[in-house]
Amino acid sequence: MSTAQTAEPTIYERRESEARSYCRSFPVSFAKAEGATLTDSDGNSYIDFLAGCSSLNYGHNDPDMKAALVEHLTRDGIAHALDMHTEEKAAFLETMEHLILRPRGMDHKVMMTGPTGTNAVEAAIKLARKVTGRKNVISFTNGFHGMTLGALALTGNAGKRAGAGGVSLNDVTRLPYEGAMGDDMDTLAYIEAMLTNPSSGVEPAAAFVVELVQGEGGLNAASAEWVQGIARIAKEHGALLIIDDIQAGVGRTGSFFSFDHMGIQPDMVTLAKSLSGFGLPFACLLIKPEHDIWKPAEHNGTFRGNTHAFVTARVALEKFWSDDRLRNQIALKSQVLEERLHGVAARIDGARIKGRGMMRGVDVGNGELAAQICAECFRRGLIIETSGAHDEVVKVLAPLTIPMEQFKEGLDILEAAVDTLVPFPVAAE
Repeated sequence: MSTAQTAEPTIYERRESEARSYCRSFPVSFAKAEGATLTDSDGNSYIDFLAGCSSLNYGHNDPDMKAALVEHLTRDGIAHALDMHTEEKAAFLETMEHLILRPRGMDHKVMMTGPTGTNAVEAAIKLARKVTGRKNVISFTNGFHGMTLGALALTGNAGKRAGAGGVSLNDVTRLPYEGAMGDDMDTLAYIEAMLTNPSSGVEPAAAFVVELVQGEGGLNAASAEWVQGIARIAKEHGALLIIDDIQAGVGRTGSFFSFDHMGIQPDMVTLAKSLSGFGLPFACLLIKPEHDIWKPAEHNGTFRGNTHAFVTARVALEKFWSDDRLRNQIALKSQVLEERLHGVAARIDGARIKGRGMMRGVDVGNGELAAQICAECFRRGLIIETSGAHDEVVKVLAPLTIPMEQFKEGLDILEAAVDTLVPFPVAAE
């Protein structure tokens, strides 16, 4: 009998649900993390180009956030407070107002939702329906907005939707994202025609929910012109505009919000993932004041607002968004990333780069090759994952703060993995 047949199952195989996913791609036990480096229990180091699926935009264990959190814990600071007032919440809100909202002319209220992105999305669509009195919500092809039933109804991925177990995912109309039907089709004109025609079958919309870079959908990036068009159409038809900035926000695309410099003011913005700065669960919904019509406790949750996350989020905002240093670093690394990914794409017939800022990847054409590239990267010490309808995009989500030398080292590994799997053809003599 083989060793594989007689080996004792691990505790994960014995007790953890089959729903686990990332650990299947990276089958080691991680023991330590710092910056953009993960170390497993055997002492092997890996460069992290996944960053908690953009939950660790500032890297692992930022020393200033860690020091503030340790200080809070050692003085018996509040750990859980429901939505009661605390010094930590006030400090976070004041910092958010001063560094992020006021400079952009945003008078949005901050609603503390449950601790994950899908909670913020659920709150947003629930409020949009309450404000407008309409049920239908418009989302877009290849969009991903979460796994609870309301957010899942917005999500396009068939595999994710199948997890609903046959429960109806209703009251959503899915329309084509920019470029979803080829470069020659004007999707704005199509969307406008569908909403204007009373016989199109599309019910009046409560809201449009859209990612400006589709993280799980394959790094499709919307142009400013298309985004402005969606904002205009939503307003003309009495619908609210909800920007899902859960993965594309908090600096990932170059500035704090993915819609910065696009000339729009969303009615609502969902934030999560890197909002805490430290990988702690924390999500919120930004709401224009005129839409904040909740009654007390009409939408709540036991973990609405994580006091420990308030501490680290405040430090993250103060450290990284009080001046232009991080933005300048993102711009420089984005340029390096774009140039290097063009080099990777040139090695693969038909490949192309996608995304924006530090949210980029290479569409290699099929999921099998993309998975092989990621597996070879892991074997060489780089953690990187795929996205897209067919998992065909090798996606780079390195921490925004990764040192340039280590960033280039990780890109070297990606290139080497591609060269191993897709060797250059030998030129004829």
